[in-house]
Amino acid sequence: MIRKTLSSALPAALAAALSLAAPAASAQADKVLNLYSARHYQTDEALYAEFTKQTGIKINRIEAGDEALLERLRNEGANSPADVVLLVDAARLWKAQIEGLFQPVKSKLLDERIPAHLRGKDDGKGAEWYGFATRARVIVYNKASVNPDMVRNYEDLARPELKGKVCTRSGAHPYMLSLIGAISEHVGEQKAEQWASGVVANFARKPRGGDTDQVRAVASGECQVALSNSYYLVRLMKSDKPADRAVMEKVGVIWPNQATTGTHVNVSGAGVAKNAPHREAAIRFLEYLASDSAQRYFADGSNEWPAAKGVQSTNAALRSLGEFKADDLSVASIGRAQVTAAKIVDRVGWR
Repeated sequence: MIRKTLSSALPAALAAALSLAAPAASAQADKVLNLYSARHYQTDEALYAEFTKQTGIKINRIEAGDEALLERLRNEGANSPADVVLLVDAARLWKAQIEGLFQPVKSKLLDERIPAHLRGKDDGKGAEWYGFATRARVIVYNKASVNPDMVRNYEDLARPELKGKVCTRSGAHPYMLSLIGAISEHVGEQKAEQWASGVVANFARKPRGGDTDQVRAVASGECQVALSNSYYLVRLMKSDKPADRAVMEKVGVIWPNQATTGTHVNVSGAGVAKNAPHREAAIRFLEYLASDSAQRYFADGSNEWPAAKGVQSTNAALRSLGEFKADDLSVASIGRAQVTAAKIVDRVGWR
């Protein structure tokens, strides 16, 4: 992705030659898609190769963490070459949206394929981002020491009986902000804060590490209960390391809130960049991601569930976790609620 600027002082002959070459160069440029992606999965290679095979559009990729990509977009401004921005978690997608880093897209295909609660808010001009894979935030418990009936709901993590037994990652992490935000959307800010305060009071140790670290801590007995995104559990299940599989033998998994709101669900999603130089190619790519074959590549590569209606996962390990009732709260509202969630985290000291 190389940008070139032409001086106004170019000789007339050279300027004329460039003018004649412009149509051919433009046609060639239309066969390019610049993708900024926070995903890093080998299966994505096949996903992108199939898009190029179907359309003839070459994909240039920049891969980095979500925040690094957002910072790059901010710095590039109107000169950004990005066409599509692919991020994980509604909190990050919402952040990109409110910073004006996406543009709205009107697509009948996307609106038909992706459920309304799994895409960004549409003010009449089209959604600014769409979810293409979903993951659930589950409760993990030590099977040898915890009665699963004690932890059927997120609310249970604040029970006094669990004092000194709960592990989580930092409340300031987007995964936690999204969950806390979802809870606040359901019960209100005051009750959500009371719950968060109760969870903090039950910590077995100060929050540290990622979700896999929490699962391992439960298996080792350092704590008894933790929260994790579902795909981390599938990674451990599919690992070729005996130690990872041993971890999964020691822990049980709960789909929270099955009798009430359902289990909190989040997304990996993408939108067309605000200053996309290849807008039509970008929309074609989003529509491709909603296709049956792409959905399986996209979701199975990260051990998530397809977001498009009617598409079933072929990931045996993921399917082995069983069926569950998912919270149908709009992920757009979950992203927006991270502002409230961040205030709650600060006030209760969930750091």
